[in-house]
Amino acid sequence: MVSRTDFPGLKFRSRGKVRDIYDVGDKLLIVATDRLSAFDVVLPTPIPDKGRVLTQLSLYWFEKLAHVVPNHVISAGEFDGDMAPHELSLRGRAMLVRKTEPIPIECVVRGFIAGSGLMDYQKTGSICGIPLPAGLRDSDKLPEPIFTPSTKVGIGHDENISFDEMVARVGRLLAERLRDTSLALYRCASELAAQRGIIIADTKFEFGLLGDQLIWIDEAPTPDSSRFWPVEEYSPGRPQCSYDKQHVRDYLEGIGWNKQPPAPPLPSSVVVTTSEKYREAYQRITGHSLDIGIEGPLGRSTR
Repeated sequence: MVSRTDFPGLKFRSRGKVRDIYDVGDKLLIVATDRLSAFDVVLPTPIPDKGRVLTQLSLYWFEKLAHVVPNHVISAGEFDGDMAPHELSLRGRAMLVRKTEPIPIECVVRGFIAGSGLMDYQKTGSICGIPLPAGLRDSDKLPEPIFTPSTKVGIGHDENISFDEMVARVGRLLAERLRDTSLALYRCASELAAQRGIIIADTKFEFGLLGDQLIWIDEAPTPDSSRFWPVEEYSPGRPQCSYDKQHVRDYLEGIGWNKQPPAPPLPSSVVVTTSEKYREAYQRITGHSLDIGIEGPLGRSTR
């Protein structure tokens, strides 16, 4: 397991909830660790193979959805120069990417009602100010996918905001581009996942700007950023069996944690189950096991 990296000879830039980032000249090296966050708090217990799942599943989606919007990936298999001494640690869990100006908005798309969206709906009849039909149940499919942005903060809890608030923060033209691109990505990803027997109930995207060009950054739909439900077990009106970190959220809710740091450690049973769910999500969506990895252009230099 890799819960934290410290690579001598590489210029450390920042440490996020899950990823460690290094500055490599005009590029960034993004390393997905096995850290896990829940309710926007990093847990003290890492999840085996989690970082590899996040990186390799993101690469799968970046390749499959490249026709929708450009992404930031340069290479995921060539670590030369100052990176070469750390190749074994980087293999399978790191990407070399273009630098962009990150947009401080999390672009959330919901196709089904669950989680915080369900709680919002039960209180207000809407999600992030978007009115919805009456009588929706837990896990019901929405009439159409909806775009529900949130703030992007480094420490503390992200907060849902309305589209009008997003416009006030980034301007109408960019807000509309983010909304339309996110919805297009969600629809394409959902269609592909459905062919593999997976429902993407909701997911989030992040973007940056390279000049005037909108670039998809960070990660693609993964068990960290999405709710994955197996089609064969889907039954609305109740919480769903899930290939993501919902198992961890349920455990933390069950022990009454107040969702404030410090987070409690996870028992081994939760760790093992979560690791298995992450690996199975990867296998079901891509069609092969994690150990095989991804063969294709994103495994080599793409730019």
